[in-house]
Amino acid sequence: MKVVNLKQAILQAWKERWSDYQWAINMKKFFPKGATWDILNLAEALLEQAMIGPSPNPLILSYLKYAISSQMVSYSSVLTAISKFDDFSRDLCIQALLDIMDMFCDRLSCHGKAEECIGLCRALLSALHWLLRCTAASAERLQEGVEAGTPATGEKQLAMCLQRLENTLSSTKNRALLHIAKLEEASSWTAIEHSLLKLGEILANLSNPQLRSQAEQCGTLIRSIPTMLSVHSEQLHKTGFPTVHAVVLLEGTMNLTGETQPLVEQLMMVKRMQHIPTPLFVLEIWKACFVGLIESPEGTEELKWTAFTYLKIPQVLVKLKKYCHGDKDFTEDVNCAFEFLLKLTPLLDKADQRCNCDCTNFLLQECNKQGLLSEANFANLVAKRSADREHAPQQKSSENANIQPNPGLILRAEPTVTNILKTMDADHSKSPEGLLGVLGHMLSGKSLDLLLAAAAATGKLKSFARKFINLNEFTTHGSGESTKTASVRALLFDISFLMLCHVAQTYGSEVILSESSTGAEVPFFETWMQTCMPEEGKILNPDHPCFRPDSTKVESLVALLNNSSEMKLVQMKWHEACLSISAAILEILNAWENGVLAFESIQKITDNIKGKVCSLAVCAVAWLVAHVRMLGLDEREKSLQMIRQLAGPLYSENTLQFYNEELLKETRKEHTLRAVELLYSIFCLDMQQVTLVLLGHILPGLLTDSSKWHSLMDPPGTALAKLAVWCALSSYSSHKGQASSRQKKRHREDIEDYISLFPLDDMQPSKLMRLLSSNEDDANILSSPTDRSMNSSLSASQLHTVNMRDPLNRVLANLFLLISSILGSRTAGPHTQFVQWFMEECVDCLEQGSRGSILQFMPFTTVSELVKVSAMSSPKVVLAITDLSLPLGRQVAAKAIAAL
Repeated sequence: MKVVNLKQAILQAWKERWSDYQWAINMKKFFPKGATWDILNLAEALLEQAMIGPSPNPLILSYLKYAISSQMVSYSSVLTAISKFDDFSRDLCIQALLDIMDMFCDRLSCHGKAEECIGLCRALLSALHWLLRCTAASAERLQEGVEAGTPATGEKQLAMCLQRLENTLSSTKNRALLHIAKLEEASSWTAIEHSLLKLGEILANLSNPQLRSQAEQCGTLIRSIPTMLSVHSEQLHKTGFPTVHAVVLLEGTMNLTGETQPLVEQLMMVKRMQHIPTPLFVLEIWKACFVGLIESPEGTEELKWTAFTYLKIPQVLVKLKKYCHGDKDFTEDVNCAFEFLLKLTPLLDKADQRCNCDCTNFLLQECNKQGLLSEANFANLVAKRSADREHAPQQKSSENANIQPNPGLILRAEPTVTNILKTMDADHSKSPEGLLGVLGHMLSGKSLDLLLAAAAATGKLKSFARKFINLNEFTTHGSGESTKTASVRALLFDISFLMLCHVAQTYGSEVILSESSTGAEVPFFETWMQTCMPEEGKILNPDHPCFRPDSTKVESLVALLNNSSEMKLVQMKWHEACLSISAAILEILNAWENGVLAFESIQKITDNIKGKVCSLAVCAVAWLVAHVRMLGLDEREKSLQMIRQLAGPLYSENTLQFYNEELLKETRKEHTLRAVELLYSIFCLDMQQVTLVLLGHILPGLLTDSSKWHSLMDPPGTALAKLAVWCALSSYSSHKGQASSRQKKRHREDIEDYISLFPLDDMQPSKLMRLLSSNEDDANILSSPTDRSMNSSLSASQLHTVNMRDPLNRVLANLFLLISSILGSRTAGPHTQFVQWFMEECVDCLEQGSRGSILQFMPFTTVSELVKVSAMSSPKVVLAITDLSLPLGRQVAAKAIAAL
């Protein structure tokens, strides 16, 4: 057997006292080329022979050292051999093994196949376990020596073991290799954790403070290995974060009714990407809320902002607490944020003047109620703000002294919403008069807007609307009713109809629409709203069948509107009247156009419409708006006059103004960063579509056109890279969930467009499995990125079977193929520098572990190219950009790190 022959060769060398050089020459004669020395277990055989006696054999050890220096044996085979020695009582042997480790443990490397690099990771893990066991044994001996009065020997060996532990673990490269090994062999890592616990128990009673401190430091380094990618330095030098500010302002302005979870996730994404400390993060949210309170227009928008600030944002913070540290830490961070906020006296004073109250006090009360502040901190903050307000400008004037402040009203409205929902659950037929009284109270002053804002901010608006749709549906028919009952029913129909119109116009029609269910009858108001109610971007058809009811009903309604007599309420079908009013208005309009009716008659008719049931006027105006849009400019005069008569002046549409200066023209670094933060927050309005355009069209255009490379230079290039990564991460993290209500739904034709954006080689599963199960050298997979073969485009996303028909996935895959191609090309320039900035930003923004991140679309071959860039040649970068959940990903990472 070869092992016997190897043993005989070693013994012959020892008997004949060969020098290390002579031994190496003779060994190569004895064992001609074929099997490698590692396969023959040369390192293990040498150590076995060297450690036979009570002390190590120096000649055979010299052979091993020569084999290591001349790279006859690999580092992994030596480490594996050392970790098999377990007689820790033989001091001289242990010292000899530690000396051998000194030869290479601070500069481990491997330039072989990927499997060999993984072998190095495993061997290092075994060696670490051996060192921990050796250290524990030395500590036990020291303890025994102290009890026996001879501590010197044990202390020396313990010091040697701790020094080797520290040397091994102080290397980031070694810790990265151990990180991979932990993922490869979970059971071995568990054994290391147990050894670490045992060592801690033994060293707890150690009298030498220096050795105890050294041991604690080694333990900290070991415990940091599993989380070595999750540590980011926070931005302590910055105090303002425009992205957070803008995201909160946009949410408060455009999406009060939205669920809190998407906002929480979006804010946490910004916090992670920009490394914002929690106190400054919470402070920025409060600052945005106070700006919203100050700047919001009077009326409904003011109430919406108040509800957003005092009801929705505290709920958002309650959810943020789960994402951040423990409860205690987060309450301290909230307290710290308020301490910072109290220093912004002009902002708080301005908000107090606008809202006619102590805005901060209301906010502190709500946060205290939600468990976001301790009682002690709450009392302290209230006292500080109260003292500060003593020096504030006069808060009340004679005009607003009797006006109740909105924050207080909103906070009182929130429980009222719950009570109203309970009331609306009752049987409407039993006490319609009592229900009418509740509605009358809701309509007094600004009560309705307060209640709606409170419902919207607490996620109850949809339920609120559903109750009133049911009420409206109940009032469409009457049977066997008295005149009084019919009058109450008419009022309930009218009020519920108008309230629902107000909700739809203020908060969007999505709040009204019920979940689609087959076979269920659609309520009248939903049908009318979808077919007849004008909305921004919605085209109505004035000739729709619903506008053409039975002619006899139309004639009777025209006759009724043409005189001032009271409308017959008993048995009136109000939904039919609302649908008939359009045809009646058309008859009246035609009569006016043809000179049959004079303007005075039109005025009388419109007054009659408004004087009977308000919902009829709303339905009439809704049809007229659709009708006017179908007419030529010279045909609209009379229709517009009738609209003015029915509804008063129309308000001009609000249009959002966006600055279009895409960022690449800026030359000052601080200006480009501010532009990125603001652009990102604006992009949140429709992040998915913006990301597809940015990554699928704009970036490839800039990277492949040499005439545009100048625009990728610093600072605009770094800013664009940052913006691209932020958009990619945000879109990818949210595109599988529900899209925000303010985001557009993607159409199927868009999907087909992006599939043809860049043709990808769709890998057949059978070919992929053959590739992965191949025993051939992994160098095929890790070949040059310039080779656009199937192997060189293999990425983690393909192994995770990510759907490549999805537009975003496809655009990301193509972008990373382009990046891989640029890195592997021989042409350097601003475009290659841009790729480096892009990848650096990816690493900077990522959480630990890449599975499910955008980097899973990066071909494995890109890793070996990236480490050639000086700024990216670090073990942590390799771990961050590689999918370590995959065996192939760990092989790629091990190969790249071992070669550094």
